[in-house]
Amino acid sequence: MVRVTGTLVLAGTPIGDIADAPPRLASELESADIVAAEDTRRLRGLTRALGIHTTGRVVSYFEGNESARTPELVEALVGGARVLLVTDAGMPSVSDPGYRLVAAAVEQDIKVTAVPGPSAVLTALALSGLPVDRFCFEGFLPRKAGERLGRLREVADERRTLVYFEAPHRLDDTLAAMAEVFGAERRAAVCRELTKTYEEVKRGPLAELAAWAAEGVRGEITVVVEGAPETGPAELDAEELVRRVRVREEAGERRKEAIAAVAAEAGLPKREVFDAVVAAKNADASGPGKSKGLT
Repeated sequence: MVRVTGTLVLAGTPIGDIADAPPRLASELESADIVAAEDTRRLRGLTRALGIHTTGRVVSYFEGNESARTPELVEALVGGARVLLVTDAGMPSVSDPGYRLVAAAVEQDIKVTAVPGPSAVLTALALSGLPVDRFCFEGFLPRKAGERLGRLREVADERRTLVYFEAPHRLDDTLAAMAEVFGAERRAAVCRELTKTYEEVKRGPLAELAAWAAEGVRGEITVVVEGAPETGPAELDAEELVRRVRVREEAGERRKEAIAAVAAEAGLPKREVFDAVVAAKNADASGPGKSKGLT
């Protein structure tokens, strides 16, 4: 006997302009047996804007109840229901609720499909003016300063373009931390209120953007950062070699292994990197404010 199950539909919703709603979104909302929404009030606003009514059961599905509600929705899917998942904006499961439900549905061999829709990640990337052929999405950075710096140091040498989400009240601190770890002159773009009335894309070096953000920024924010430059051995001065060793040490590597790894990356003898580290350590010992290196 063939086992018949329902279908989980991940539906993209507008990130700003309601006219960007996918053509299939209205029909899926009207026909779904269950609509799981990150915010049911936002869902009502969306259906009003589209001029439609949901006929199925509407339930909330957000970070606070995601774990508890997933089994209930999987049970409905196993029973043959068509479950539509929507978040406040963009695609479900991309820094939004959805991953747990998708994973659980896949585990039960339930069909999972999507209504493709607007994406803040791809929109910001396309508007940034930075390379788009290779990129990686890093989501939201940790709120605590030390953890944020640690996460940034993990990708300090990443050559792909980086994309982040950030809250407006933390933007200045985040951009300042990026300037510290990636370099003040690393190019970036801050994309604000994409597709909305006050859409703005601010481009420039990280240090310049951090100073701009310190004056206060509002709205939904996506930050796009240029990847690390492809530098050859001749372009890596002692300060940069020491910085790379420091990044690896702070990520948990022992100094010996960090020196070996940096030497391999730069195509240099390990002794040359070691000497740069020793020189930086001696500069530290000679007085405050004189070193860029290690202690």
